[in-house]
Amino acid sequence: MPPARKLPHPLTRNLPPSPRGRGERQVRLQKFLADCGITSRRKAEELIAAGKVSVNGKIVDRLGTKIDPAEDKVEAEGKPVRPGPKKIYLKLNKPRGVVSSCVSQRGEPTICDLIKGGDERLYPVGRLDQASEGLMLLTNDGELANRLMHPRYEHEKEYIVNVECRMPNDALRSLSSGIVIDGKKTLPAKVKRLGEKSFSIVLQEGRKRQIRLMVEAVGNKVVALKRVRIKNLRLGDLKPGQHRPLTAEEIKDLRS
Repeated sequence: MPPARKLPHPLTRNLPPSPRGRGERQVRLQKFLADCGITSRRKAEELIAAGKVSVNGKIVDRLGTKIDPAEDKVEAEGKPVRPGPKKIYLKLNKPRGVVSSCVSQRGEPTICDLIKGGDERLYPVGRLDQASEGLMLLTNDGELANRLMHPRYEHEKEYIVNVECRMPNDALRSLSSGIVIDGKKTLPAKVKRLGEKSFSIVLQEGRKRQIRLMVEAVGNKVVALKRVRIKNLRLGDLKPGQHRPLTAEEIKDLRS
């Protein structure tokens, strides 16, 4: 008796024929939509499942479908979807005195002044006050930027702090357990003494001037503040004012 013919899954009946020979150029449809700035990856999956996305004129409602962005024509809710600008990721060592935005209010130098030769508009992820220095991330990947800045993810950021007077052990313990600022207690932090007047602190939040206010609350004053890590991304040996593109591994770590 001949074997029963396997029927296609209901969600695959409207798929265009599987392309051949396009190999590494193929990407998942929901990733393509997110990369083009149409919506987030999760919302893109909802559009696909709802039958609101077509490839080469045919509705595709199966998640995981792969396309070739260079060859296939994609529409979402009846509108053409085209690749957005190439994603750029830079890490930069912000010097003191430089504003950590791309807009100067009083003529001060900005971090965007330090990046020469690029046509793409990049946005800083988070801030450092003008008197602080250290690691900053700039990108045109809005989805990643929002994820890194959103408070609910509580991503770690590490700083090296130098203060005016010796820091007693009980003051360091207070910083670790939390300090009340503007009526709200800070989250627990990881604090490690580096010297009589220096320590490292790892925060999982980013309130305005937080470290300076915490130090003032224990009777001291910050004289130098440097950020050296965001999640797994480290400042490394970048000199003040220098920047470089992130490696593929660094980008993967930030997205994880």
